[in-house]
Amino acid sequence: MIRGFVKLILLLVVIVVVGAFLLGYDFADVRGITEPRSIGTSGDRAREVGAEIGARTAAAADATRRAVEDGALTTKIKAKMALDDSVKALSLDVDTRQGVVTVSGTVRSEAERQRALALARETEGVTRVVDRLQLK
Repeated sequence: MIRGFVKLILLLVVIVVVGAFLLGYDFADVRGITEPRSIGTSGDRAREVGAEIGARTAAAADATRRAVEDGALTTKIKAKMALDDSVKALSLDVDTRQGVVTVSGTVRSEAERQRALALARETEGVTRVVDRLQLK
């Protein structure tokens, strides 16, 4: 009976200590240990860090915007090719980087090549089309 009581007390102590730790209780104060605590950063350093984070965030947002725009252009061009009866869209690859579209793959005729390139050129947002098509 005493053994069970001791186990119960020990279990309660462990639960209280773990709970206090998880709630952020500072055990250093109990032992009398004093550590120097940071009182924050200077205003200038905080502004520098904030400006650096802002610049990185803006660059990441810009890169994301460009990637989304390039993906949208690629999707538009592939959809046009898929809907066009004279172009076999499954045999063509379209890659877009900053408005420059590269069309590659194999075409069956010169007419199909010209039509595929025309579909890419007439898409809004395309600045240049690079022809990497090969005749079968």
